[in-house]
Amino acid sequence: MSLTRISIAGLRVLTFANQLRKPASAAITRAAVTTTSNKFSSDKMFIAEERGSPYAPDYRVYFKDESGPISPLHDIPLWADRGKRLAHMVVEVPRWTNAKMEISLAEPLNPIKQDVKKGALRYVSNVFPHHGYIWNYGALPQTWENPQHVDPATQARGDNDPIDVIEIGERVAARGDVITVKILGTLALIDEGETDWKLIAVDVRDPAAERLHDVTDVETVFPGLLRATVEWFRLYKVPDGKPVNQFAFDGEAKDAAFAHKVVDEVHEFWKSLVAGDVAEASDICKMNVSVERSAARVERAEAARVLAGAPPAALPQPLPASVDKWHFVSSL
Repeated sequence: MSLTRISIAGLRVLTFANQLRKPASAAITRAAVTTTSNKFSSDKMFIAEERGSPYAPDYRVYFKDESGPISPLHDIPLWADRGKRLAHMVVEVPRWTNAKMEISLAEPLNPIKQDVKKGALRYVSNVFPHHGYIWNYGALPQTWENPQHVDPATQARGDNDPIDVIEIGERVAARGDVITVKILGTLALIDEGETDWKLIAVDVRDPAAERLHDVTDVETVFPGLLRATVEWFRLYKVPDGKPVNQFAFDGEAKDAAFAHKVVDEVHEFWKSLVAGDVAEASDICKMNVSVERSAARVERAEAARVLAGAPPAALPQPLPASVDKWHFVSSL
């Protein structure tokens, strides 16, 4: 049994909760058919297939295209429309949720899984007045923040992950959605001494998208959101005993032009990574089915075997009671 959800270049018609009302023995299909207008992107189709039990260590979200399993990191193109600078975003964490999900760098086909630290599944704390993630959160495919590169603007190395994106539109996305976004700017979080770019973007289908072109428009259209975002990132680790996070540029969000330069740079880093030109990157699985001249490219049958070996989908585990707790932290 598996749970599947279809994205066409990026509306959810059946919710997970509705699917759970069906008998557990049935084949469960979750079809979040997310459709992007042709004026923004091509009709590329991606399918998210859930395996294992949500909120358990075996939970994974794998990805397929029309021909079978793919890697969301390596096989989903960065650009939905390169000329218009519209990018694909892989949604790892829907807004208002707490489970810290991320693309698994080490595993074949790089499925989404829940992060584990010190043997425990990770959940972000609710720091008053915020609940969970306050935007849809995810990453741009075909990007990599090189830990061997010291950024001249931040004076810190990359964090060894695909570049993060916060999507600020009104729709609550589903985990595994692939959506087309317009990049508006970026924050530069310094997380435990590493540069951790946080791109600010909006789904091109959002009603506000035509009014949002740069980071200055965010404050006009969504007043208070940038301030709340900086506060969220500064404080979200404090309940876990960590210090307040710092930002480069005094927490100022840089504009779209700056953000696009960062995206171009981390895309080039990814190209070197997937080509096998980075010596100290053995911790990242580069298996893919589509990248030309990549030594890690495999036949579709091999990718299908990886997915076939994943555990069947199962009902979610109960969320821990601590997920509902509110933490009151001074923002000073």
